[in-house]
Amino acid sequence: MIISLSALYGWGDFPLEFIMPRKPARKKPASRKPAKGKRFVKIVKNPKTGRTKKVSYGQAGKAKSGGDRIKPNTKKGDAYCARSLGIKKRLSKKAQNNPNSPNNLSRKKWKCKGSKSSK
Repeated sequence: MIISLSALYGWGDFPLEFIMPRKPARKKPASRKPAKGKRFVKIVKNPKTGRTKKVSYGQAGKAKSGGDRIKPNTKKGDAYCARSLGIKKRLSKKAQNNPNSPNNLSRKKWKCKGSKSSK
């Protein structure tokens, strides 16, 4: 942007950066808040590039009773583990073994071993 100072002070035209230098841009840190509709978040750093990424996972909210939604070693836990195993099987081998995928992080919270939830 060019400001005409000649009208004010009788000077020539100067770029705005010459008068008011810009501050260097600061990188924002990754937010610790999960995405909308998700309950947990994990900040993952790529070892090759050093970039950080936010992985949100888990259903937000509480159970009907007001307690925790995640209850391992129950029928509900077994049903979740069986469902998520079906999701996991459809992925490539590389994606199946990714410990930071939302599906694998949720399976870890439910303590899934195969299609069963354990204590």
